Amino acid sequence: MGKMTGKVALVTGGAEGIGATVGRMIVAEGGQVLLCDIQIKKARQLADELGDNAEAFELDVRNLDQWHEAVKFAQEQFGKLTVLCNIAGISEPGNVPEGALDVWERTIDINLNGPYYGMRAAIPAMEASGEPCAIVNIGSMIAMRPAAFVAAYSASKSGLRGLTQSVALDCAERGVPIRANVVHPGAIRTPMYERYKYSGADTPENIETNFAATHPMNRIGEPEEVAKAVVFLASDEASFTTGCDFTVDGGGSIRS
Repeated sequence: MGKMTGKVALVTGGAEGIGATVGRMIVAEGGQVLLCDIQIKKARQLADELGDNAEAFELDVRNLDQWHEAVKFAQEQFGKLTVLCNIAGISEPGNVPEGALDVWERTIDINLNGPYYGMRAAIPAMEASGEPCAIVNIGSMIAMRPAAFVAAYSASKSGLRGLTQSVALDCAERGVPIRANVVHPGAIRTPMYERYKYSGADTPENIETNFAATHPMNRIGEPEEVAKAVVFLASDEASFTTGCDFTVDGGGSIRS
């Protein structure tokens, strides 16, 4: 029996990168998953590949009405919802005085409002399941150690950290069996990372070297390394863990 046997998860950003890897791992560990993404063709292809224990749903995380529809769809397809993984996110460069306003607005909308809407829609459904449930949000080592060149990203991930801890405390105080935790990755080899690597700001080799150097372990992380942390926190193996900052950053958040 796998870690996720009997669990039904809704995963945003499920078409590629960390979200797709988490979706694969949930099914491999005996669970069922609804892969949500605006890239619906990719999400459906992955769901088809994973078989009867996976479905896909087109979701723009900035839209609360779509969130309610996604949660309802998960309940209709799998009978309940017990796990929410907020993985969809963006990262675009820019400081406060010169950064584009639309970068700020888009980043806060996707990285902070999106998980807020997701938890708002999912928590009542989780309570209705009558089972132990879990929320796992994807933060960043930048939430622990903000960076000058990504003001909006730093703010969104720091805000998500506080929001997750607030939800963890609220559920515990109300006696609701829903845990909420944050996984903080460093630079991970995903399509988001590849966009930075091939941005043209420097050679891909120099960009990789510079990103790797932000981690004392001096390498780029792999999606599977993050997914293992997500699945652990989503499973009953983490039954006494809530409000936790789980770093998967090669020591990046504690570097000197």
